[in-house]
Amino acid sequence: MPISSVLVTRFFQLLVNRQFTEAERELERLKQRMHKTEWNQGYFRALHGMLLSRRSNSDGYAFLPKIDFSDREALLSYRREFLSHVRNKLHGNFDRGFFSAWAECMRVLSRMAAANNPKSKDAASEKGKPETLETDKSQATIEHFLKK
Repeated sequence: MPISSVLVTRFFQLLVNRQFTEAERELERLKQRMHKTEWNQGYFRALHGMLLSRRSNSDGYAFLPKIDFSDREALLSYRREFLSHVRNKLHGNFDRGFFSAWAECMRVLSRMAAANNPKSKDAASEKGKPETLETDKSQATIEHFLKK
């Protein structure tokens, strides 16, 4: 059975919000539904490591506590880097599963950052409205149309 993206997304959301008890429950559900393959073991180990790292928050060498969850561009850059490791044929299945979990984490975090970014909310709410510049006299506006 493939790994449920809904459970994984929920796990990452709980992790970011520091709801560790619920995150552990989601992780246990994932573990029960996973087949015992090398790829899945790497994926699960990455998720478990993320939970431990986020919970302790004191390790100066850990990657997750250093991430700015609101910097969407950096998150997408990290995702591209992790995906390059997933595609690398020199890595074994365990490593590819491990890096797949990290790539998925960065994807979910970047979407959360986009949803929480006030600029993207304004852009989404104004989607469909024509974009006009007040200083551009050549642009047609409704007022110009009504005057004619």
